[in-house]
Amino acid sequence: MRLEPRRAAGLSGALLSTTIIAAAPSVASSDAPVPDPAPTPAAAPVATPAAVPKAISRLVVNTVRRDVIAGRRIVVRGRLQPAGAGRAVALQVAGRRGGWTTVDHDRTDARGRYVLAWRAGRIGTRRVRVDFGGTRDLGSAHRAAGPARVYRRAFASWYGPGLYGRRLACGGRLSAGTLGVAHKTLPCGTEVTLHYRGRTVRVPVVDRGPYVGGREFDLTAATKARLGFGSTGTVLTTR
Repeated sequence: MRLEPRRAAGLSGALLSTTIIAAAPSVASSDAPVPDPAPTPAAAPVATPAAVPKAISRLVVNTVRRDVIAGRRIVVRGRLQPAGAGRAVALQVAGRRGGWTTVDHDRTDARGRYVLAWRAGRIGTRRVRVDFGGTRDLGSAHRAAGPARVYRRAFASWYGPGLYGRRLACGGRLSAGTLGVAHKTLPCGTEVTLHYRGRTVRVPVVDRGPYVGGREFDLTAATKARLGFGSTGTVLTTR
């Protein structure tokens, strides 16, 4: 059948419109689900390096000069192990109410040796120690250096024979075995440290005296024997 020219043109336009609509890309609806973005891979955990244990350090105290007259130096010598140069050590003195006070510093030599000193101005007995605070590779350490005794001089005599059995001012009776001293003012029972030619005793005040001018202590016969003291002379005391 032969189409008329006008009808053929209309049919051709319809076919072209249909083709364009079919070729246009489809537009997604606003209600359509939006796909999730691709997940970001989790970062790998960072490994923490294991702590390297510190080597054990040890303080050695070789010699100590700790019985001194007030104003002179207490000296502590020793070494730190393992040996090494430049490591800081300190001399510490115990406080009367607790805690420790640093009174001197030194650094070890290549063999780990140190020398520490403290000029003590007050009489009395104090605890002393050496302290090493440690380093990145070495652990800390402390070492007691013994009690430090700071003395003053006092003139003394002794008594006993011919007086045994006599009542003591602080109670009891004097005997050949009584350890103690007589003093004019110190309270009864006060502990007194006495030092004489390398010997040291700590005894209580048990009596009153001496009443001879210039003498501060009267030693009982037993105290005299412990010290190796003579008849009269100078002793060192922490009181």
